[in-house]
Amino acid sequence: MDIASTLPILLSWAVHLSGYAQPAEPPSISFEPHSFFVERVCGGRECKAVGWYNDEDVIYIDAKYRNDDSRFVASLIVHELVHHLQHLSGRFDSHSCEDSLMREREAYHIQNEYILQAHASFALIRPGPTSCNYQASSARPLS
Repeated sequence: MDIASTLPILLSWAVHLSGYAQPAEPPSISFEPHSFFVERVCGGRECKAVGWYNDEDVIYIDAKYRNDDSRFVASLIVHELVHHLQHLSGRFDSHSCEDSLMREREAYHIQNEYILQAHASFALIRPGPTSCNYQASSARPLS
């Protein structure tokens, strides 16, 4: 997927479907190995995280998707762009688990709306664990 040419289109979808304001600049996208997500998102435990927005204008995508131009990857980027828009809006300023859950619900809803509207597909994405889930599980000892 050519991110440079696709990112403005996907950002346009995220803005349209979310109702958030169009930002002056899109965030950057960085492809990282899965170990990056295990360490930074999942509290050091193996997990299925493949995308993450760091609230500092960077979207991280699992490197296995670098050359993948599937609907899923486009929808994953839309999902992470929604997190970028949420951050810029200040709507979810708290780092509470409640805000984290609300952010994720909204991002998954918009990701699925994108799949439905842009691709006329009912292959919807099911929500995964949030960072709160990963933090809670990392506090428990390994069995």
